Amino acid sequence: MELYYSFSALIVLASIFAYLNYRFLKLPSTIGIMVIAIVVSIFLVMFGEAVLPRTFGHLNKLMISIDFTEVLMGAMLNFLLFAGGIHININDLKEQFRPVLIFSTAGVVISTFIVGFGMFYLLPFLGIQLPFIYCLVFGALISPTDPVAVLSILKQANVSKSLETKVAGESLFNDGMAVVVFTVVLQLAIGKEVDLGVESIGLLLIKEAGGGILLGVVLGWITSRLMREVDDYIISVLVTLSVVMGGYLIARQMHISGPLTMVAAGLFMGNFNVRFKMKSVTQDYLIKFWELIDEILNAVLFLFIGFELLMIKDLKHFMVPGLLAIAVVLFARLISIWVPARFMSLKSRFSPQTIKVLVWGGIRGGVSIALAMSIPKSEYSEIILSITYCVVVFSIIVQGLTIAKVANPKAIAKEEEAQETVVLDEHA
Repeated sequence: MELYYSFSALIVLASIFAYLNYRFLKLPSTIGIMVIAIVVSIFLVMFGEAVLPRTFGHLNKLMISIDFTEVLMGAMLNFLLFAGGIHININDLKEQFRPVLIFSTAGVVISTFIVGFGMFYLLPFLGIQLPFIYCLVFGALISPTDPVAVLSILKQANVSKSLETKVAGESLFNDGMAVVVFTVVLQLAIGKEVDLGVESIGLLLIKEAGGGILLGVVLGWITSRLMREVDDYIISVLVTLSVVMGGYLIARQMHISGPLTMVAAGLFMGNFNVRFKMKSVTQDYLIKFWELIDEILNAVLFLFIGFELLMIKDLKHFMVPGLLAIAVVLFARLISIWVPARFMSLKSRFSPQTIKVLVWGGIRGGVSIALAMSIPKSEYSEIILSITYCVVVFSIIVQGLTIAKVANPKAIAKEEEAQETVVLDEHA
């Protein structure tokens, strides 16, 4: 019952904050909810014990009672990724397969090391000594773009379909690589023996990422065949729910990537069923159901992120390191996008305007906070969580609210058209 009470309280708060945002702030819903939650958190931290001691105590108790890492990584993320995958056109993804693959693998590794080295050499100027291995831990958890935040905010930006697929596709698939890198580096940091051989890490990546994708495709194929025989919207909704909830349990037992399982299953089911020409009523109900799930869980997730401020002690002492981390992460994002685009035969596909959108659209979110909170308690865990929170809040609020202005559709279309002309002239 404790879990039910906690979730009920979060839903009530999310609905109140969503209403206040709609009436007064008029920001994108998820960002507005998070902003209000942060304002409330700051007020409670500063005046809560004196002005509203009972409210402050109850909210603190609520946040402590919820394991954010388990709730996000073990439950919410599966629903959100499946909902994201089911709406992506597989043909659009095929066209952007090479950049999506490179950005979600090599890009994550490049960013991890740039952030690691940057924080290791710059933090001492602020009087903070963070061992190199923990700087790499921070680099690994902050490098993947958050699929939930990206998909939620991309809806507000009027970008081209190809660019949207690049950004969304990368964010959906980079979790597998990021979790492997984070797991290896964290085990080194806490003193566990890890085989750093290429073969060992390669096998771990194949098992984690490849196994997750394979399981997702198998689940998607089986359930799509079942849905082919029964064209009923209630059964269709139940079947998709069973894929998400049962699929995660299977992935967990097999020790493979649950997030990638959900992405693959969502992609497969979202595109496979088109051939079976479901009744429009069934398809309409199914799409609307998952859109509703997506919106509700997004609201709760961003509320979570806002209230996580209550869990961080003395955040103000880490504000300057947080600002430094924001600059380092943005620089790392630029290099991790620019280098592959420049040196891996992708230059012809990426105009300067496109690269700018890819860099600024690399939004961090709940996944980074969840990974930061999973680090065992130590003298370094608090600073990592604090600077992670600073980067995530900046990313969602500043980058999220300005991505629509950065994404100039006319400029992108003009640059891509000019580049296509150059490529055709070269082949002529």
